[in-house]
Amino acid sequence: MKISDIMTRDVQTVAPDDTIRRAAQMMDELNVGALPVCDGGRLVGVVTDRDITVRATSAGIAPDHCRVSEVMTDDPRTCYEDDPVMEVTRLMSGQQIRRVPVLDRDDRLVGIVSLGDLATDAKNTQAVEDTLERISEPSRPDRDGAQD
Repeated sequence: MKISDIMTRDVQTVAPDDTIRRAAQMMDELNVGALPVCDGGRLVGVVTDRDITVRATSAGIAPDHCRVSEVMTDDPRTCYEDDPVMEVTRLMSGQQIRRVPVLDRDDRLVGIVSLGDLATDAKNTQAVEDTLERISEPSRPDRDGAQD
């Protein structure tokens, strides 16, 4: 089975120059926690609700004065639409990520695959359980002085 069989298509995107307020509004409207960031049809990053909270709000940056490009992950893990599902579940598990943008072979965004997409495919039950377990493993703080 290929990722194209289970991915979400027609994904809404934001531009790097959009404000994080606009990104947050789109997330609210679409009931999603992440948006691909595209510039001229090319994927340049991913912004999540956590990015907005941790990288901007916690630093006191006003949402109308902060661009998506300032808080996004600019080198997201991706997969191709013809990649096998099991290969992508291994990527998600190994990198502890819940969503992966899906590209065509011209490197254009064609969709996104999430843990939820995998879960809706009954054939992947054990793979989803294993992936969720790995994704949910606690990670170490990335700041000096953080408590263990």
